[in-house]
Amino acid sequence: MTVKRNRWLVGTVLILALAAFLSLSFLPFLSGTANRRATGNNDAPATDPNAMQAELEAQARGYELVLEREPDNQTALRGLIDTQVQLGNVEAVVAPLEKLVTLNPTVTEYQVLLAQTKQQTGDLEGAAQIYRTVLDQQPTDTNALQGLTALLVQQGRPQAAAGLLQDALKTADRIQNEGAAPGLDPTSIKLLLAQVYLADNRPDQALAQYDEAIAATPEDFRPVLAKALVLQEQGDRDAAKALFDQAAAMAPDQFKDQIQQMASQGDPSLPLDPVPPEGDAPLDITPDTGTPAAP
Repeated sequence: MTVKRNRWLVGTVLILALAAFLSLSFLPFLSGTANRRATGNNDAPATDPNAMQAELEAQARGYELVLEREPDNQTALRGLIDTQVQLGNVEAVVAPLEKLVTLNPTVTEYQVLLAQTKQQTGDLEGAAQIYRTVLDQQPTDTNALQGLTALLVQQGRPQAAAGLLQDALKTADRIQNEGAAPGLDPTSIKLLLAQVYLADNRPDQALAQYDEAIAATPEDFRPVLAKALVLQEQGDRDAAKALFDQAAAMAPDQFKDQIQQMASQGDPSLPLDPVPPEGDAPLDITPDTGTPAAP
């Protein structure tokens, strides 16, 4: 497998197979917002980009004026974050997110959003510190694990990423053995570990990890889809097609068309439409459901 193809595979599996089904992600939302601004809403009349820009800037200024009077107004903080994201001002998101973290110290989602934003702006050390703070409190938090894993892989440290996830799996097993564990998602951690193996050019170990996840959670379509993507990239189209069909049958309705699109990328006999159907949650950008919802 060439370096170029391996980068495609790692990116595809990291983004498509897992992150779209985790509970929170902010960086893909940024790109998703940019895409929506570029393409517009198919159900609405075309909007003048300059007018849209001016409107968003006015909204941002309005939120800033509110925050000058009420610096702890969380509605205004969230509105400012959303507006700055739509404007593409990622660095301007940091300050209001830091304020939200201060006001909500137990809400780990805000901390992860802040870490992802810092990662987007190039503050990798600051992002890693926040991820580790979250994981010190909740070692199996899938959003923090996802973010720190991506950061470590980005830094060329797949071994460290694998160790992080292996420790998280041990903790998850211990928690499960101790009794009820609401919200615990070992499958997501296994998928992340498999994706790290791909980043480290260990596809056999990745496939073994997917098989383990499939056996442990036979009702979950994510490892089936991830394995299909890997087999498709390796050129085993027949096996990949069977798994794509299986994943599509298992997946919620809003993902079926997109799984078909993934399958078509490896089969020239199938139509290829790179644009997801309007209204679906695109699998190619981790959950882009609109404005980053506040807990």
